[in-house]
Order: sequence, then structure tokens, then C-alpha cells
Amino acid sequence: MNIVGIRLGNEVINYSFGQLKLGDKSQSSGFPASIRCPHCGADGTFIPSAGGTFQHNVRRGAGGQVAVQLWYGVHCPNLDCLAPVFMIEQGGQKLLSFPPEVIDFDSKNLPNRVADSLGEAIQCHAASCFKGAALLVRRTLEEVCDDRGAIGKDLKSRISSLGKIITIPQALIEAMDEIRLLGNDAAHVEAKAYDDIGAVEVEVAIDLCKELVKATYQYESLLTKIRGLKK
Repeated sequence: MNIVGIRLGNEVINYSFGQLKLGDKSQSSGFPASIRCPHCGADGTFIPSAGGTFQHNVRRGAGGQVAVQLWYGVHCPNLDCLAPVFMIEQGGQKLLSFPPEVIDFDSKNLPNRVADSLGEAIQCHAASCFKGAALLVRRTLEEVCDDRGAIGKDLKSRISSLGKIITIPQALIEAMDEIRLLGNDAAHVEAKAYDDIGAVEVEVAIDLCKELVKATYQYESLLTKIRGLKK
């Protein structure tokens, strides 16, 4: 029996898919949902087919029920993908998708170890494993420092050394140190630089890390492309 937590505002409802009985629930047309496909990464409007949704009442808190829409048989509208996606929504708002929607990420021209660490951080974030995601974003910084030959007794000093090796804005160097602190909080009980390590904190850390790898590895490739278009 699979159980997931569906967040409704500040409340989390534990829902068991073992309760699901299609024949007992009223059919519903559902609403279009605009999401990024978890399979191909393309943005699209997902529309359930006829009979592809039904309403289900889920128990909440100490009592009472809440109605959610369950989508099945829904496929990515990208003709090169067409992969299936299962969704739960309420009032036209997506609550949960499986596979989970992920933050967009371009891994072109990145060293394998850098791309793997950041990619795993994004997957952890999608699965709501926020402390694990913070640790992997911090590891991405360590991989960048190692790849570029930044040395030092700890990550803080290696970040400082990296700023002297590659040309990136000072704001990104400061952002790397904030990501380091967030990773420390995820790894050590006594570290308290941040009050919480949740979705928002990790999303910002991932966005900053994406800008770092762009500046370190991908801008040069774009410059090469534009120069290649000259006569």
C-alpha cells in the first residue's frame, strides 16, 4: 500500500493509493494543468482524456474529508515524448505529480561529476528530500572547485581560491559561501546558519548553483558559437 503526503496549505494529508477504487468514484472532466514534463523536461499543457480523472474524498486531520481530483492515463503533449504522468489536483491546482516535476537544468558542457551532483540535488528536491538536496548542492561546489584546481584547507578557503582562478562576479562567490552554509546546516546538527532547510531555501541554492556552472563552463561555449558564425 503506497502512502504519500499531499500538502494543502499548511496541512499535510496522508493519502493511501490502496484506497483507490475506480468503480466507486464519480467521474470528472478535470482541468488542464501547465507543468514541466518530468520525463522530457518540456513545458506543456496536460489535458486528461475522457474518463481519465475521477474525484476521491480523502480523510484529513482529526476528521472530515477533502475532495481531490486524481488523473490517470494522462500523457505528455510533446509528440517526441508522450510519456504518462499521474497527477493529483484540487480546484485546478496541482498538488502532486508522479514522477515529480523537476527544476529545469541544462547539463551541456559540464564535467560529469558536476552534472551528476547537481542533477541528483534536483531529483532530491523534487522528491521533497530537502536536506539531501542541500548536501548535494554543496557537493556540486566541491566538484567545481576540484575540477578547476581551487585549493584550501576547507571548502570556504577553496571557494575563495576559486574566485582568483576563474572570472565570475563577486556576487556568485558570496552566493557559493551561502550555499556552503546551507549544506553545513543539512550535515551538522549544531550548525544553525539557517532557520530551516525547505523547498524555498533549496530552490534558491539550486538556482544560484546553476548560475555558477553557467558562468564557469557554459558561457565560453556560447561565445565560441557566436564567433563561429562570423564570416
